[in-house]
Amino acid sequence: MIEFTDDELLAFLDEELAVARAAELERELRDSEAIRRRLSEIIQRRESGEHSVGEVWRRNRLSCPTRATLGSYVLGVLEGPLADYIQFHLQTIGCRYCQATYAELQQATAAVAPVETRRRKFFESSVGRLQSRDEG
Repeated sequence: MIEFTDDELLAFLDEELAVARAAELERELRDSEAIRRRLSEIIQRRESGEHSVGEVWRRNRLSCPTRATLGSYVLGVLEGPLADYIQFHLQTIGCRYCQATYAELQQATAAVAPVETRRRKFFESSVGRLQSRDEG
């Protein structure tokens, strides 16, 4: 039997558990009455109004970077500890909310790149023509 902490079970309920770990838990839930009972107890405790600091932290996603910060990360303008933290948050912690936002921002950036390339080429070709007019 694979062991799961209460924090992992809470993250699973909030759909914040890393995908691989969530898959392991789903397999355990099918096979283990004990894990189903623990999950049921956690659900009951949550519905009764009991809250831990960890649960409030997770629900409000206090560890998650803002969308703007993720956007800066996608553009490659973040450096040092903040960039390292975002990489850790996305890859090691596997925050599904931030992974979804990151993927969306990457798509948006990829869609803008061809437009920017065309705009730059147009500008570069125009600069040459403008310079030749000024010389003549």
